[in-house]
Amino acid sequence: MTDILAVILGTTMLYVYATSRIEGYLKILALQGALLFALVLFDFASRSVFETVFLGAEALGVKAIAIPAILFNLVRKNEVRREIEPSLPQFFSLILSSLVFAFGFIISFWARRLAAGLAPLAFGVSISIIVSGLLLVMSRKKIVTHIIGYIFVENGIFLLSLSVASEMPFIVNLGVLLDAFTAVYLFVVFSNRIQRAYDEDRINALQNLKD
Repeated sequence: MTDILAVILGTTMLYVYATSRIEGYLKILALQGALLFALVLFDFASRSVFETVFLGAEALGVKAIAIPAILFNLVRKNEVRREIEPSLPQFFSLILSSLVFAFGFIISFWARRLAAGLAPLAFGVSISIIVSGLLLVMSRKKIVTHIIGYIFVENGIFLLSLSVASEMPFIVNLGVLLDAFTAVYLFVVFSNRIQRAYDEDRINALQNLKD
């Protein structure tokens, strides 16, 4: 069951590259959080009760509910609807994300043969999510999309820590969770100021800033 959930989690990134709607990205964030929560529940036997409760609360409470809700409110408040004029055309982005997803399966077969003590399929999918999140940041121009891409990367790191059951995912995710909260908090604080000063929410507006 965990392998099926991991594959579904990876395929959500294909939808991200198939749409330009910002709210669609946020719905995928919420879905990924719910899938990560399900993965924690199905794999509870490999960790302590405390770790299971913490990781489950992080996945459901923070990733599936809190962060998407905060970003939903900000997106609707600023009327940010679509990612327009990406650096890489959407069709080529979808092809590239499909190749990255396929590369994740190659990594999983490699991990199955060469590494012990990890879930190979979840490991490979986590790598593909991390790479896809970074590609989203590099190929899009809106600031909110960059923050969403960063959260996708963090979700990939969360899955990566779950796939390595013996490496204390609690410690890894505690540090990454703080980074994610910091990124979202700073974005919420400064987004409205940037919007008022430049009347747009793309990174192009920041290129003329001087020290």
